[in-house]
Amino acid sequence: MSAEQPSKRTRTSPTYTLIYHPGLPGRGEFTRLALEASGTPYTDLGGEATWGSGDKKTKEALTGQVYATVAPDSLGEGNSPPVYALPALRVENAGTGGGPLVISQTGNMLAYLGAKIGLAGEEDGPDKWHVSELALTALDWTNEAHDTHHPVNMMAYYEDQLEESKKRSKDFREARCPKFLGYFERVLKGNKEKRDGEGKYLVGGKLTYADTTLWQVIDGLLYAFPKELEARKKDYPLIFETFYPTIKEEKGIKEYLASERRIKYSNGIFRKYPELDRQ
Repeated sequence: MSAEQPSKRTRTSPTYTLIYHPGLPGRGEFTRLALEASGTPYTDLGGEATWGSGDKKTKEALTGQVYATVAPDSLGEGNSPPVYALPALRVENAGTGGGPLVISQTGNMLAYLGAKIGLAGEEDGPDKWHVSELALTALDWTNEAHDTHHPVNMMAYYEDQLEESKKRSKDFREARCPKFLGYFERVLKGNKEKRDGEGKYLVGGKLTYADTTLWQVIDGLLYAFPKELEARKKDYPLIFETFYPTIKEEKGIKEYLASERRIKYSNGIFRKYPELDRQ
C-alpha cells in the first residue's frame, strides 16, 4: 500500500502529499497512478477523507486542509505562490529556505516527480522530454473529455447545457477521439519497432508516467463512452489489445486498482451520460 498515514512514513524519504477533492478520482488520479506504480509512499488528503478509517471529525479536518490550499485569501504555503486550482503536491522541506514546496498543474507535478520516482525514461537522455510531451498530449485529451459535459459553462448544471453537450460529444466521438487514438497507436508502433517497446510502452522499454497518464484517459473514456470505444477497438489493436491490459497488470498499479484507494468514477472529468455516447 503506497498511500500511508504521515506517522508511518520514513524520515529519510521525501514526504509527498497529494491534495485533491475528496470523493473524486479526477485530475488527482494521474499523480496517484504514478506514485502507486513506483511504490512511492505518499499521503492522500482527499483520498483519506473518502476511504480513510478516521471518524467524521477527522475526515472533516482533512477536507478542510484540502480546501485551505485554494482558499481565496491564501497567499501560498511557505515561499510557494498560492494554488489556483487542485490538484496540488506538497513536498516537505523541498521549498526555498527549507520549507515546503507546493506545486500545482497536473503536467507540472508529473514532470517534477518523474525522474525522482523512476518514471521519466532513461536517465541522462532525451526520454524525459518525450515522456512529458506525451503525457501533456494525453492531458489535452482529458480536457476535451471534460468539455463534452460542460461545453458552455463549467459552473452550470449539465442539464442546462444538454443540447450543447450533445453537439460537443458528437464531435469529440467522431473527430477528436480517432485523432488521439490514431496518434497514440502510431507512438506505440514506432516505439515497438525502434526501441523494442513491444507495444506495451510509449517511450523506451519500461513504464513511464506517460503510460500511466494515457492509461487513465483510456480507462476513463471506457467508462464515459463505452459504446464508442467498443466500436473503435478493432482499429487500434496496440492500444486496446496490448497497451491497456499490460499497464493494468503492472506491479503497483494492479494492487492499487483492486484496493479501496481507487476511487470510483462519478461526477468528475469522466461522467457516464448514455445520451452523449454512440447511439
